[in-house]
Amino acid sequence: MLDNAGEEERYLKSLLSSFRTGLLRLEDQLLEDGKPLVRFPRIWVLALSKADLLPDLDVFGFRDLVIRKAAADLGELRKVIEGLVDSPEALAVGEDFVRFSSAKFEPDRIEVTERIGLDLVLPLAAMLPFERHIRWAGKKHVAGKVAEELLEGVGAVASWLGKLKYKNPKAQLLALIGRKASSIADAASDQLEKMNAEALAKKDYMAAVLTRFRLDLEDAEAKKVLLTSKK
Repeated sequence: MLDNAGEEERYLKSLLSSFRTGLLRLEDQLLEDGKPLVRFPRIWVLALSKADLLPDLDVFGFRDLVIRKAAADLGELRKVIEGLVDSPEALAVGEDFVRFSSAKFEPDRIEVTERIGLDLVLPLAAMLPFERHIRWAGKKHVAGKVAEELLEGVGAVASWLGKLKYKNPKAQLLALIGRKASSIADAASDQLEKMNAEALAKKDYMAAVLTRFRLDLEDAEAKKVLLTSKK
C-alpha cells in the first residue's frame, strides 16, 4: 500500500481479485458433484502486515481504508465464497481486521521487541471460531453438519492446552470447551478477570487459557490493533 499511497485501491483491488479468481478456477476441484462444502474457511480476517511502516494507521483507519477503496471487491469475494459453502449465512469475510508486525524496522536497527499483533494469532484461532459458532447457531445460520464441523478444531486446541485425560475425549471436550467458550464470550472484562483468577486458583487450565485469550483480544481492541465483528 505504501507503493500505492493515495491510490491504495489499485493494490487492494488486485489483491482481492486474485483471491476471487483463484477460488473460481478451483471451484470444480473443490466441489464434489457440485455440492456446497461443509468444511471450508468461514472467517476471513483482513490483516495489515508490516504495520510498523504505517504507524499512524490504526485498525480503524485500516478498516475504513479498505471499505472506502475496495468495498465492492470485498463484496464480490464474499459472493464467490458463499457460492462454495453450505450455510452461506455463516460467513465472516472482511468483517475482522488486525495489524501485524514482527518488529520495528529503522535504517540502522531492528527492534524485535516492538512487535504488533503477533501474540494474537493463537487467541484469534482459538476464540473466534467458538464465538462465531455460538452467534451463528443462535441465529440458526448453520445446518447440523456445519455446526459439527465448526467444532472439529476442538481437539487441536485441547491438545495445545495440555495433556487432558478424558474417557471420551472428543465428545467431552466438545461439550466442555463449548460451554466455557459460550460463558466467556458473554462475559464483561471485570468478569473475565475474576473468572481467570478463579480458574488459576482451581488449576482449571482450560478455563484459565480461554479467559486469558479473551482478555488478550479485548486488550488488543482497546489498543486499536484488533477489530472484530459484533455480528
